[in-house]
Amino acid sequence: MNIQFEFLPALLLLVIIPGLFFLYSKYNSSKKESILKFSSLNIIKKSISGKSILRKHLPFVLLLIVVSLIIIALANPQIPSFSVEKGINLSIVIDGSESMSAKDYQPTRMEAAKRAVTNLVGKLNQNDNVGIVLFESGATTISYMTPVKEKTIDAISSIQQSQGATALGDGVSLGIDMVSSIPDKKNIVILLSDGVHNSGFITPDEAIEYAKMNNVQIHTIGLGSDESVFLRNDVYGEPQYVELDEQTLKKISDETNGKYFKSVDEQTLKEIFTLLSSNLEYQMEWSSISQWFIGAAMALLLADVYIIYGRYRIAA
Repeated sequence: MNIQFEFLPALLLLVIIPGLFFLYSKYNSSKKESILKFSSLNIIKKSISGKSILRKHLPFVLLLIVVSLIIIALANPQIPSFSVEKGINLSIVIDGSESMSAKDYQPTRMEAAKRAVTNLVGKLNQNDNVGIVLFESGATTISYMTPVKEKTIDAISSIQQSQGATALGDGVSLGIDMVSSIPDKKNIVILLSDGVHNSGFITPDEAIEYAKMNNVQIHTIGLGSDESVFLRNDVYGEPQYVELDEQTLKKISDETNGKYFKSVDEQTLKEIFTLLSSNLEYQMEWSSISQWFIGAAMALLLADVYIIYGRYRIAA
């Protein structure tokens, strides 16, 4: 069983247990010496035969267990429990740069991404909050965090292709702000990009540190193809091809406890979002079980009292 302690230093009090045992042993040793000095051999034999080792030491052993249980309870032991009822905060950060107009996905990468994201949003639980961020030369909120999935889906359908650059760091940071706005839920960002960070005010490394500070998990999806994809000719007539920075996307997911996925066509993109929808991690909560230890301590204490003073006591 996975268990943690909220006040771990309290367990240091367990060092008193060996001390109590030592004092008890010393007390019994001195008591035995006194009996040998002032008692006759017949009295000693009678005492030994009338009281077993168990009957003699059981009350003290139970007392040690009671003290140990109370100390453990003071450390507040906790066990994990997964709370699906609370849901999650999910921000989907979509690359809206010019490269998303590439036609290796039908009819374009942007339209294929919109369909996949819409499908994911439709599969979320009713207690999940979801929001949409779009980034190109900068980042903007398309849909604020809401549990109303229809509102988010309508906002996704309104996304238009831009001709901007790729401010990946700005988009991720805005997604982190979005999921962090509502407390007491698991915070998750899904980043979908097909380009290289080349714009904005925030670098991907700064966005990673920001995610760590806010305990946000980021899954990344690299949108590309097996072959080089032509985008357009530049002003000098030179062909421009879409580039995917997988190294940066992998770094973002790895350092925020997320996963990286590579999409090479519309089918794999659908499969990735289907996989994500069924594997989103919900908030792990820790439930205190200190009452279990307090209850056990009280039961053993009552048993100890009965053993010493009860009608059918076994400790003479």
